[in-house]
Amino acid sequence: MKRAALTILLTLFAIASAQADSWIRINQLGYLPGSVKVAVWISQEPGAPKSFTILDALTDKPVFKGEALLYDGAVWGMAAAARLDFSGLTAPGGYYIIYGSTRSETFRIGAGVYDGTADFILNYIRQQRCGYNPFLADTCHRYDGMIVDHPTLSGTPIDVRGGYHDASDHLRYTATTANSVYQMMFAYEKSPGIFGDTHDAAGAAGSNGIPDILDEVKWGLEWLLKMNPDSGVMYNQVADDRDHQGFRLPNLDRADYGLGPYRPVYFVTGKPQGLAKFKNRTEGVASTAGKFASVFAMGAKLFAESEPLMAETMAARAADAFGFAHTDPGATQTACNVSPYFYEEDNYVDDMELAAWELWRLTGEKYYLEQADYWGTLEPHTPWIEKDTARHYQFYPFVNMGHAGLGLSGTDYSAKYNEFMRKGLELLYSRDQNDVFQVRIPFVWCSNNYVAAALTQCRLYSEATGDTRFDYMEAAMRDWLFGCNPWGTSMICGLPQGGDYPMLPHSAVTVYLGKTTTGGLVDGPINKVIHESLKGLTLLRPDPYAAFQGGRAVYHDDIGDYSTNEPTLDGTASLSYYLSTLEKEGRAYVPSSGSDVRDTFGAVIRKGADLKNIYLVFSADEHGEGFDHILKVLDDKKIKASFFLTGNFLRNRDYAPVVKRIIAGGHYAGPHSDRHLLYIPWENRDTLLVTKEQFNEDLKNNIIALRKAGLKKQEPRWFMAPYEWYNSAISRWSGEMGLALVNFTPGTGTNADYTTPEMANYRSSDLLVQRLASFEEREPAGLNGAIILIHPGTEPERTDKLWSRLEEIISYYTDKGYTFSRF
Repeated sequence: MKRAALTILLTLFAIASAQADSWIRINQLGYLPGSVKVAVWISQEPGAPKSFTILDALTDKPVFKGEALLYDGAVWGMAAAARLDFSGLTAPGGYYIIYGSTRSETFRIGAGVYDGTADFILNYIRQQRCGYNPFLADTCHRYDGMIVDHPTLSGTPIDVRGGYHDASDHLRYTATTANSVYQMMFAYEKSPGIFGDTHDAAGAAGSNGIPDILDEVKWGLEWLLKMNPDSGVMYNQVADDRDHQGFRLPNLDRADYGLGPYRPVYFVTGKPQGLAKFKNRTEGVASTAGKFASVFAMGAKLFAESEPLMAETMAARAADAFGFAHTDPGATQTACNVSPYFYEEDNYVDDMELAAWELWRLTGEKYYLEQADYWGTLEPHTPWIEKDTARHYQFYPFVNMGHAGLGLSGTDYSAKYNEFMRKGLELLYSRDQNDVFQVRIPFVWCSNNYVAAALTQCRLYSEATGDTRFDYMEAAMRDWLFGCNPWGTSMICGLPQGGDYPMLPHSAVTVYLGKTTTGGLVDGPINKVIHESLKGLTLLRPDPYAAFQGGRAVYHDDIGDYSTNEPTLDGTASLSYYLSTLEKEGRAYVPSSGSDVRDTFGAVIRKGADLKNIYLVFSADEHGEGFDHILKVLDDKKIKASFFLTGNFLRNRDYAPVVKRIIAGGHYAGPHSDRHLLYIPWENRDTLLVTKEQFNEDLKNNIIALRKAGLKKQEPRWFMAPYEWYNSAISRWSGEMGLALVNFTPGTGTNADYTTPEMANYRSSDLLVQRLASFEEREPAGLNGAIILIHPGTEPERTDKLWSRLEEIISYYTDKGYTFSRF
């Protein structure tokens, strides 16, 4: 069923793309109210209008008009292009753009557009675990591994189980794992309140009292300690490119390295490595040793209280690794065997700088601060920024976090390193001025990693200095990752749900399980010349993005394209900091919103959980025999409630007096779907039964019906899904229409008042009242902010109506100190 749904969606997308000749590209997640907001228009036809208009998605009323800034479309194989700047539109809501005859998708402006994104990418990090893999609920690579390239211990088994697979292959690298773990620690240190706890230490669903990102950090650190088991003893990778034998899930990996059940574990030698024809160009140990030092030093600081013994070990290893790095300056590259592809890391001074910086933070010893400055001065800018090109992972990590640390340190060195960061960003800003998308990174292999690096440097420089001159460049690269690119796709698998994102990544998960690699950042667009030179790359289906491949880079949502559509561990982890800062920025707009509780799909399920308010809600489609009684009780008790009504209900003349009483009584009246559609299958919440266009049209018709029924002054901004059944896509689409999705509080149980005696799940009103009382007693928050759903009508077979107990319910909870509120 999943494969069939995937095929249908891809076909519809291909048809829609083929029928258009101009497109408006937006950030599919939306925009924070005060952020830079620029959409991009591209067209296969010459000529461009002077202005554009933005309309309210729910009412179709114009709310903003702006002037277009025209660009040369030829850079991306187009006849015309323009940037549409609407940064001046700050009001939260759902909108769309009209530019000439082109209409954009709907999008949202709001404080919560990035909520949950930093945790979302952890789905992929967990999926990449080696050893016990929670995604597969199975163990892989049980026999890792056997030492190779060691002067005396080659052929000796060593326990290096754990860590993370690097990408869609099953190799594990010290360099990328250390960088990934560092990035996650840095993100948590900067925004600790952003990360949630929905998984345990093994990566299985369920809270363990520890933020999930720290569970992943610890998993990575434990493996890195195995890869640096003693003073001057370091290992750089597990397995090599003999792994590349076609798609297979890691728990079914049977690649043969000639070592029996073992895989090779490469000792760090500081010399060129490769056990067969192809060899790397390693020149020293400092890059690997420096990464060990920085990640262990930061880990020691972070886990000093919660894991003191582990922290003590890491502190000692960090100092030792930094000393070892000095014995053989130079970079260690990954080892290849059957092909000439490897991570060609050439620089190491950035690793030394970061190691010294973190050791200074850990110990306070002046020597380390002076060392950080010494090494940092040797490389003022990450070399790829200066050169505007790089071989595969030639200058790694892609962002210099040591510069950022020194720049933010408040020491005598801060101004110097802030200036280094500024000049690096100016180099980026000076390039590709005629590119309408304003993404100024080199389109080499893993270009999205460079975008993530540039975003990180932009945000850290701004934090350190308050300088906003690069805000537009940052916004362009941010939006690029979420759909403001020639292909109109997000570069993170599964995000946003219901949007355009990689559905066919280069991964065995997709091949064998029919799923995308949720949360993973794919490699991203690549220069045509590089793409055409790569070996073993064959597209496996007609290209739905063919119309957009005439520009400076290509991208394919295709299982066969390992160069643009393979997710990577380090690229994904490198977004931890940036996404968490965006979510933190959003929270700053509405500091009180933290008391609202949302479910995993984004719907509000408690409103103001810090107050003893109860929200009575009533939803109606075809039945409504209890309305007279309900409205009378509410009037007698002087209580306002909320009513979610379908278009079917609103058009029923028998209920017209009821609707008038609801509106006149000052109750909230909101949409519940026009035709009471079932949005998603009961048996599979990950798929959809409606398109975005069908959803939008149905919701707008529901609003029209509300207006016709007499709702004139009140703005309906809350929406309850039909059948109270939805997923993250429905939640996002609701936001793009300017509506917030709401649902009853899980566990309250009153929503079962629709059941009839012949149903297996029948619940009497007595039982429902008792269950509600039990819920209130056992929950720490009681019914604070609880949303209690009661149906004002049911099938005739149910004679035991819960709505008839409304006065009893209100009196009971009023006596317990609760008040009743409306939306």
